[in-house]
Amino acid sequence: MSSLISEDDLKHEAELVWLEDISCLDYVRQSLDRLPTRGGRPAYHRDGRMVGYATLGSEAKSSRASGTFRRRVFWLLPHDRDTEPDGLYAGSAPAEAVDPGSLEPRAKGRKTERSEGGPPSNAMQQLGITLPL
Repeated sequence: MSSLISEDDLKHEAELVWLEDISCLDYVRQSLDRLPTRGGRPAYHRDGRMVGYATLGSEAKSSRASGTFRRRVFWLLPHDRDTEPDGLYAGSAPAEAVDPGSLEPRAKGRKTERSEGGPPSNAMQQLGITLPL
């Protein structure tokens, strides 16, 4: 799993498959996982639940060393804002979280005021700073 995702890592994405309605989610966590196939629903081995995943086009090549493909997986933990709105992430988001509305194939996604528990702070407003930074 890697939290640092580059545009190059995503160049072979064909589709994002959502397992839930993401319109009601402020954020999803994303990671780049090594998976045995280009497509299909991957096995999920974290706490919480998988809410989506990427599929790759036929031009995607597997790693020579491991024979695996790097694909994004989108997930949430039991203590995330969707299940604990007043919990740990009531006014923030985990480092690997992005607004699901900003996600598309071959696009990393970004933090937004919505995903960060917005609106922006008074200091940000006074400085004219808006997310994404």
